[in-house]
Amino acid sequence: MLRREFMATAGAGLAWSLLSSRSAMAAATAPNGADTAFYAKLDGLFYESLAQSPEMATSLGLDKGKYAVLKSRLSDGSRKGREADLTLGHKAIAEVEKVDPAPLSETGRRNRELSLYQLRQRVAAQDRFDLESAQRPYLITQQGGAYFSLPDFLDSRHTIETKDDAEAYLSRLSAFRTALDDETDLQKEYGARGVVAPGWSLDLTLGQMAKLRDTPAAQSGLVTSLARRAAAKGIAGDWAARASAILEKEVHPALDRQIALLRAQRPNTAAGDGAWRLKRGDEIYAEALKQATTTEYSPEEVHRIGLEQVADLSAQLDTILRSAGLTQGPVGARLDALNKRPDQLYANTDAGRTELIAALNEGIRQMYAKLPQVFDNPPQQPLEIRRVPPEIQDGASNGYYYRAPLDGSRPAIYWINLKDVGDWPKYTLPSLTYHEGVPGHHLQGGYAQTGGELPMLLRNSFISAYGEGWALYAEQLADELGGYSGLERAGYLQSYLFRAARLVIDTGLHHYKWSREKAADYMVETVGFARPRSLREVERYCTMIGQACSYKMGHTAWVKARQRAQAALGDKFTLPWFHAVLAEGVMPLSMLDKRVDERIAELQKLG
Repeated sequence: MLRREFMATAGAGLAWSLLSSRSAMAAATAPNGADTAFYAKLDGLFYESLAQSPEMATSLGLDKGKYAVLKSRLSDGSRKGREADLTLGHKAIAEVEKVDPAPLSETGRRNRELSLYQLRQRVAAQDRFDLESAQRPYLITQQGGAYFSLPDFLDSRHTIETKDDAEAYLSRLSAFRTALDDETDLQKEYGARGVVAPGWSLDLTLGQMAKLRDTPAAQSGLVTSLARRAAAKGIAGDWAARASAILEKEVHPALDRQIALLRAQRPNTAAGDGAWRLKRGDEIYAEALKQATTTEYSPEEVHRIGLEQVADLSAQLDTILRSAGLTQGPVGARLDALNKRPDQLYANTDAGRTELIAALNEGIRQMYAKLPQVFDNPPQQPLEIRRVPPEIQDGASNGYYYRAPLDGSRPAIYWINLKDVGDWPKYTLPSLTYHEGVPGHHLQGGYAQTGGELPMLLRNSFISAYGEGWALYAEQLADELGGYSGLERAGYLQSYLFRAARLVIDTGLHHYKWSREKAADYMVETVGFARPRSLREVERYCTMIGQACSYKMGHTAWVKARQRAQAALGDKFTLPWFHAVLAEGVMPLSMLDKRVDERIAELQKLG
């Protein structure tokens, strides 16, 4: 749909949209007595699981009242604790399976089906492979492990408002030692089975661990975060000294033990970069791809789809670049040249980073003003943009999002990796902001949390194909809203090209046995990203298996669903009506297709 057609449709159908989306949502979410009992059961299962996941309780702002004790704890990451989680997962599945679907409303039956899907996915890898996840088979990598996640968690999600919160922070800092040691013990088991990250991943991991370990305790972010925030709230206490003592006496020795193990495992880890390097690697990748895309596509099919989309998007970019006077060489080379133009670069200094983040915030502000054109009463949860902490930026993703807690105690956070500002030419930033912020992840998560009557088990879940597919669709929606100007449209199409290339690269790594160097070469040549950024991306796909395929496969599903609804409804179709499906929570793509078809039929019945 052309932008002018989009705006005309949005304006002409707004009154009908507000009526139809509200009435359809009300009909879809009104529970009957059987639904109420079933949702109470789901909520009970959710809170039972929450008691075993203190970090989740804090992330959702639920570590209060009867769950306040969780704020001073961390999850049990030992073998025994993980087996308890698995037992609880199977118990939850059995409890939901016992619920007779017949008395439930259509919405209740759909939520029963969705609950079973989500619960079964959570135990699949442990049941089949004795792994935490098919998509993340390795315990400790450059992007995962207690050393990587807990410092960030304590700084960004553990709130400090009272003295009790500060004491809880110290308790968790002390528990960091146990988390590291439990993980080290389990890593020994994994090592005996050959499930150890590739050598280069261990090298990056050890480098990041060294930064954490070698920083003097008094200067560590684990110490200064507590001291700074306690001082800001006027909470008296010698917090820095107490935190430093815990870090030196408890955490550092545990970190030393983990470093020693990884150094011992490094010479013996299997060669190669893809899932094929693991025992039953083909099966693990098949499961990972199935979970990531929520489809039955084979690696060969996904690879072919990626190549086709790369060709189509490259042709579109060729037209835009030629109109901007960039005519020489392949599309990737021309994008690379554009990346280096001085007018497209912020200074690679702290001042430049501050200016970049300010520009992102301004983009969010401007997009919020446009949302009412295409959304009915969009959520207005605050969003904060932050730099990825420098101590983990070497291995961290280029951008990611943390949703806000349910109690509103802190804003949602959109993180951007600013290790090298040259990775972020100005023309590429709007699409990233629309993806991670609004109308992307931030808006979608806000609808799931606040826009409907979902049980807690479903309100806070995430399915990558749905959520990442939506975030890519949001970049397209931003284009229709006039969110890009000039070369920023090249950045938007490059974002799509990047995700299409991921289909090729992920299957290349894990099915066709590409090396990470070959994969990085393909990204540089095809997408035009700088090599350091490309290599970080590829390294992510090596240890986060299949997930990179969820974006473009999910986007394709969202676009086809919208096209199908437009064709069926004609003048009755409006974007606020279509987007209201977000309030029904995340779901696999097959269920999304089914639900869109049902909503089309519901609207047609209204006459």
